[in-house]
Amino acid sequence: MKTTIVSLLFVLMSSLSFGQKTMTSQIQTNAQCGDCKERIEGKLNYTKGIKFAELDDQTKIVTVKYDPKKIDLLAIKQTIAKIGYDADEVKAAKEDVEKLPKCCQPNGH
Repeated sequence: MKTTIVSLLFVLMSSLSFGQKTMTSQIQTNAQCGDCKERIEGKLNYTKGIKFAELDDQTKIVTVKYDPKKIDLLAIKQTIAKIGYDADEVKAAKEDVEKLPKCCQPNGH
């Protein structure tokens, strides 16, 4: 019985210390509509290191769960900016914004 408990504790501690840690972050964007949502989620959900991404089209906030060993928050924001949307302090380049359909181009660009 004692050996079983010790073995169980060892397995539990091993999985905690060696398991992949997932971070969750929220990023403010300037997305406009459902098409923007599909565009952002589609790109992020197929980006290495990102486990889950969802844009709330009411608040324009993207919630991202990711593995910080494979991708960092700045790289995620740069990916969003490359699609054509601002991501917190990372601003989309004018040429990337202009690649978006006119209805999806954020105001002010």
